[in-house]
Amino acid sequence: MKRISSDDVKHVARLAELEFSDEQISRITPQLDKILEHVARISIVDTEGIQSTSHAVEIKNVLRDDIADDSISQEEALKNAPEEEDGGFSVPRID
Repeated sequence: MKRISSDDVKHVARLAELEFSDEQISRITPQLDKILEHVARISIVDTEGIQSTSHAVEIKNVLRDDIADDSISQEEALKNAPEEEDGGFSVPRID
């Protein structure tokens, strides 16, 4: 049983502001139909009594601690700047 038609694909593409040729639509439609068929098969699985999870495995923060350290001086930071203005980098204005 077809779950999606070419007209459905064109409608969704129009909503998403995507442009597809007729050839692309005819190629995409059966692919999307297979995806929807698979989702339908998954949706019939009995999940009663199974706790919802946002992640399958425990997540740990793998970032290092943020530790303040000595910084370079303003003079050191600006020594290779092509241009300096009022103690900072001089950059072109963006309109």
